[in-house]
Amino acid sequence: MKKFAFWMAALVALHGFAETIVDVTGEGVEKISVSVNCGGGVYEKTLKRNLDLSGAFTIRSDGAIKISGAPGGTVTASGRGRTISQSATGGDDKALRMAARRFANAVIETFAGQKGFALDKICFVNRRGSNNADVCECYPDGGDIRQLTGDGKAAVGPRWKDAESVFYTGYRNGGPAIWEVNTTTGSRKLKWSFKGLTTGARVSPDGTKVAIILSVHGNPDLYVIDIATGHYRRLTKTPQASEGQPAWSPDGRQIVYVSNETRHPQLYIIDVASGVKRRLTSKGSQNVDPDWGPDGRIAYISKRGANYVAVIDPKVGESSTRLVTDGRNWEDPSWSRDARHIVAGRDKALFLIDTEDGGDKPRQIFGLGGNWIDPSWSR
Repeated sequence: MKKFAFWMAALVALHGFAETIVDVTGEGVEKISVSVNCGGGVYEKTLKRNLDLSGAFTIRSDGAIKISGAPGGTVTASGRGRTISQSATGGDDKALRMAARRFANAVIETFAGQKGFALDKICFVNRRGSNNADVCECYPDGGDIRQLTGDGKAAVGPRWKDAESVFYTGYRNGGPAIWEVNTTTGSRKLKWSFKGLTTGARVSPDGTKVAIILSVHGNPDLYVIDIATGHYRRLTKTPQASEGQPAWSPDGRQIVYVSNETRHPQLYIIDVASGVKRRLTSKGSQNVDPDWGPDGRIAYISKRGANYVAVIDPKVGESSTRLVTDGRNWEDPSWSRDARHIVAGRDKALFLIDTEDGGDKPRQIFGLGGNWIDPSWSR
């Protein structure tokens, strides 16, 4: 939660308190057994990794679903009355990993009936110091990590604009501004820079608007910018508080954000058209880092002595809250397209969290040294 300094300079010191934590661990969901025999090597390793990460499968030599074939030819999955095949395109190791991810998605969707996320990239920040951080990306299996920026300046909060571009708050020109980087070409451009604070750009589901935090009128408030015209509209007016970390509802009609108007940061929801807002959370000394998932639930960080990843249904309210991790130094949860998995940061590393399998431990994405923070999952 160190990044609060970028957008909420007026925050008071954090206050922990003793509170009973609800045990959310469970027996987990039943998994489908699958055997994978594709000649070993990078293709088979990548395929197994992605099937395992889906949470729907367990890898066994006598699996009910049998996958066979070899890179350079055709790979087939059969079982439970279904059969699918796909070309395992030959080439270098990266091409084989991409082919394995494509087939993993097909297997997940065909035999488990859930959306595959193997090809949905994750962007994040590698912080090298308080004033030096790079925006990077990789696939959920931890492969094919790429560094997208290298300014020797601070960067924070990368979020996907679309399938190929990322918005992030960068300090390349000194003060905070919103930059756009194309993840294919590496080209960058300055998108928005206002007097004072400019941070937290989040694109609406229809791609026409951006929720953003600006301090052009005093304290940091929530605004919406029309991408085509550049016109902006102020949604909140809290002169004694600061807003931050906006995220859109799936239908684009509402925004969840963080405000410390009651002294401790909590989640609020505002209707974009009317400007009517309501407080969503009150339990916990602070609730931050919201991400509104594709099924309507919001993931966020709840500080209840320690930091938990929590999930809430905003239509129901706090009675629906589930803590889906243990209490550690969790930050920045971001939903996958399957509305089941979350990527989040903890202890300088990134982890995948299966919210449905209470017996499944978070999976570290990769084990490289560094300070990896601020993940965002494309979907």
